Amino acid sequence: MEKNIAVIWGDCSSPEIVKQTLRVLDKVAEKYGHTFHYTAAAMGGEAIDKYGDPLPQHELDKCLAADSVLLGAVGGPKWEGLPGEQRPEKGLLRLRAAAGPGKPPEARDRGTGH
Repeated sequence: MEKNIAVIWGDCSSPEIVKQTLRVLDKVAEKYGHTFHYTAAAMGGEAIDKYGDPLPQHELDKCLAADSVLLGAVGGPKWEGLPGEQRPEKGLLRLRAAAGPGKPPEARDRGTGH
């Protein structure tokens, strides 16, 4: 099995948890002959700090192009005072709206509104 996985490292302590999760996935791949390709995607506080947006379209596109998304928790005290549209959790809402639960890659909304 070969799969592409978008990795959202998350904020605060989440990157350490995601790092360990990737170690487990790598061991699973090694043991069972799978291949996982990882692509980092910024969301939440990380994306706000880098781009001023909790999930810019180019980062959402990385997630939508992947077979799955490994998501660390987003948000934290640093971003609590931001207006609603700029809060870290807004990125999660955008991702869920575009990908939808269980939507196959070909049925995902890639920002076209369809």
